[in-house]
Amino acid sequence: MSQSMMDTPSPHPDLNRNRLPTLFEVLSRQTLAPVDLFSFYIYMRDQQRSVDYLDFWLDVSQHMSLCRHYVRELRRSVLVETPDLEKPGSKRSSYILDQMGEMNDPSGPSTNLRGDEKMRDQQLSAYLRTDNGNGTNHSPHDSLGSQQSRLRGSGDRPSNGTDRERPPRPSFMTNGSPGRTNSNSPAHTVAREDIRASAEKILYTFLLPGSEREIILPQGILTDITTSIEEEGRDDPEVFDAAKDYTFQAMERDAFPGFLRAKALGNLVPPSSFLRLCLGLLAIFGAFWAGFACILLNKPKHIRCWLILPFTIGVYALSSQQYGIDPVLALAGLSEYTFMNWARIREPYIRKLMNKRAIMVLLVTVLIGVCLIVLFIFVPGHRL
Repeated sequence: MSQSMMDTPSPHPDLNRNRLPTLFEVLSRQTLAPVDLFSFYIYMRDQQRSVDYLDFWLDVSQHMSLCRHYVRELRRSVLVETPDLEKPGSKRSSYILDQMGEMNDPSGPSTNLRGDEKMRDQQLSAYLRTDNGNGTNHSPHDSLGSQQSRLRGSGDRPSNGTDRERPPRPSFMTNGSPGRTNSNSPAHTVAREDIRASAEKILYTFLLPGSEREIILPQGILTDITTSIEEEGRDDPEVFDAAKDYTFQAMERDAFPGFLRAKALGNLVPPSSFLRLCLGLLAIFGAFWAGFACILLNKPKHIRCWLILPFTIGVYALSSQQYGIDPVLALAGLSEYTFMNWARIREPYIRKLMNKRAIMVLLVTVLIGVCLIVLFIFVPGHRL
């Protein structure tokens, strides 16, 4: 996980939101702690145990941003080199690039995009399918999968019978890679090879059977993506649309409700909650043992008042574990993201919701604690 995910706050947080956030807003970095993207990543890693799905989503979103950045640089180059754009109807790339409009970065599924956003994404993918950095079509015969097929068909040897080592795949976002676009106008920081490497990285890391961080997707989606990248030589963002939508719906259905319960309604992680359970049971056991001992030994009330301490600790710890919230820390504006590591609650609606729940838990704690303390202090003693 990149450090920037933790350090960079939401670019456009909605401070007037009077409701719980949606998964779209979390992934779009429109929320603040403890319901921000960093907290969701920690939750998926430590509690849901399915962070690979979120990493796949983030990598696909990064691939889309990479493609948009590449097209933006091409547009800047075109504007510098050809300030007088071609007339409408021209097939030249300068006019096509100019008609794409602003390259936004929506983070939701493609089904949530507006019509104009869908059109721009389709234009972006169509342009990348017909461009390989030099204005010519990308040949699927040059893809890694086609090279493997040709090698397998010839006994892993070229036709002239000499050994040949397969050239390494270009690393993702490497600097100074061969074939980087050469332009005297604004320098290109993203090469066409970077986009290809990014698409292959996603395929080999998450999608192929037996891959390092394989995620479970319908076979039809996997087949379509593999065919598009390895056989057709595609690397445009549209290749991953179906998988991205499926992953979004899976996270929204299976993981996000639990995330909201844990972070919007509570401020404890499972290890901390378990620790409070153990402490609470131990304190309550000690309180009951000491309370019955005081009654059976007919101890005076000023000695029984010491029962306030174990009963208060026990009831407070058990209430915190039961409701998943430490009321004192919640009122102080703190939420736990990993064991014994706390962050400020910065989302306004979550802060108000947490304060209400903290007061409710405190009232329950005080009510139960007072009842137990009064019972064991004022009940008449009887020495056996």
